[in-house]
Amino acid sequence: MQADIRRILWWAWQWTWGLPQNLAGAAVCLCLRRAPRERYRGVLVTYWPFSSCLSLGGFVFMSSRSRKLLVHEYGHSVQSALFGPLYLPLMALPSVLWFRLPPCKAYRRHRRLSYYRFYTEALANYLGERMTGEPSMGEAFID
Repeated sequence: MQADIRRILWWAWQWTWGLPQNLAGAAVCLCLRRAPRERYRGVLVTYWPFSSCLSLGGFVFMSSRSRKLLVHEYGHSVQSALFGPLYLPLMALPSVLWFRLPPCKAYRRHRRLSYYRFYTEALANYLGERMTGEPSMGEAFID
């Protein structure tokens, strides 16, 4: 019963304070309606055919079934709940740029930096681990 109340409050908070990213997440989810799905701690996880992951409010889109990566992406969902409408400009956009821009990739390679050292990713790791009690991506290297 208590878990149901928490889940309802989580979704109510996400759909008010985090409305922009949840609308975007719902739209992506609708486009991928045949993709495999599961629930994880109040978020809807969709496994999509792309090589990257994405968190939009209460919607997580995963490229693999890695538990550590799921904890990390859940951390982004917690960021969405904390930052609300500021999540997209403060967390999501910098995260995408850090992941995708060739100069950022070159900088990470040259400095031998983990992708997860960037502030958006380190905070997602921290929040995911803190909220779930499970390990996240840590200082893993990805390209």
